[in-house]
Amino acid sequence: MSEGEANGDEPSEGGEPVDLDEIESRLESREADLEELREELEAADTEADLDVVEADLESFRSDLEEIEVPEPPETEEEEDDDEEAEPAPEEVLQERYDEIEGEADDLESDLEDQRGPYAEDVVGEITGASGQITGTRWTEEGKAELIDAVEDFLATVNDILGSDLELETGDADADAPDQLAAGLEDATDAVEGADLDPDEDAETIAALLEATDDFQNDVDDATEWTDLEVREQLRREGFYDVLDHVKDYPPEWHALKVHEKRGNVDMILLALESLDSEFMENHCMEALERMGPEEAIEPMVQKANRRDTAAMSVLGKIGVPDEKAVDTLLDYVDSNPQLQKPALRALGEMGAEEAVQPIANQLVDENADVRSNAARALGLIGDTRTIEPLSDILENDDEDRVRASAAWALNQIGTKEALEIVAEYEDDRAYLVQVEAEKADLEPAA
Repeated sequence: MSEGEANGDEPSEGGEPVDLDEIESRLESREADLEELREELEAADTEADLDVVEADLESFRSDLEEIEVPEPPETEEEEDDDEEAEPAPEEVLQERYDEIEGEADDLESDLEDQRGPYAEDVVGEITGASGQITGTRWTEEGKAELIDAVEDFLATVNDILGSDLELETGDADADAPDQLAAGLEDATDAVEGADLDPDEDAETIAALLEATDDFQNDVDDATEWTDLEVREQLRREGFYDVLDHVKDYPPEWHALKVHEKRGNVDMILLALESLDSEFMENHCMEALERMGPEEAIEPMVQKANRRDTAAMSVLGKIGVPDEKAVDTLLDYVDSNPQLQKPALRALGEMGAEEAVQPIANQLVDENADVRSNAARALGLIGDTRTIEPLSDILENDDEDRVRASAAWALNQIGTKEALEIVAEYEDDRAYLVQVEAEKADLEPAA
């Protein structure tokens, strides 16, 4: 053994020894720097303070990038060795490096969330609403509603900024949407001319954003030309028959609430099919998810086939392992995480036993989130055949959150064997695993 190896040094690729203790010390220093950055961000009150934090974070990243963790040496695997080998020091250091880098990413996201709002955000909202007004064909009723909405908005802006904006609609030959757009352009000029500071005028900017949000809702609610035909169709189907008075606007939303309360699934599905409105579609899907009606399986399968994650969630809440639904969701088990996660959960909530093997195959995925979601889906299904693979994950996975999901899944399965396995981890290094172990002690034997 060389003198460098005796001191914990490892030979680098070029033959020069690498001081792993020094690398560990530098990582400890970066962890301390990261904690100071967190405290600095928490104390930041102004945009200038946030600029300082951002500069310090960039410097931190530069210092972190200078740390090079060497690759672990190649070792010959012993085929007869049943015990799992301890991770190499380089692997431990690399994992620590990755955790620091991930926490720096989180800190950067928190920094961006803490910035603003800005006057540019208000201008962007007004411009978006103006584009919607000029780019849509409105009914006469809708034009009148928009005029009222713009006049109310301009009055609110006047109250906030002390301006004297006024909508000019006197030209009978002019197109109403164009006149409204001109009035809104005056509003953006007033906001820009106010030279609002994100620190000193934060309350003013927030008030303007609230006003633009209310204004956008009014624009969304105004009657478009295409609304007439759809509303007439719904009226003939009896969709509005439940309305004695209109409590919410648009009236379709009020009717939807009544139909949900009365369990009229057919009417909710009719609205979902007929109304070309993202606002109403979202509320229809939310109603179906709360209700979980089996009558919605077929339309939800159709939407899920078009990569609709909300439809996958509804299928999960329905909880019936319908063959078509299961086949559709299985197509996403090995897909991208945005589609995979809701599909796995839905299959779990449905108790789809035919999905056990495809889901279990994801327990060895490189992505820790995928492994965690797969473990939880297996727990929801509750098939005892998954006790052994879940036990392996609990014992061997590198990520504690994945191990915690495996422990949770074993508790969900709830047999004596599964609970005994989890109960052995009361002194685990991960707190979430300890919590599941304590729950296992309290569970009655199945």
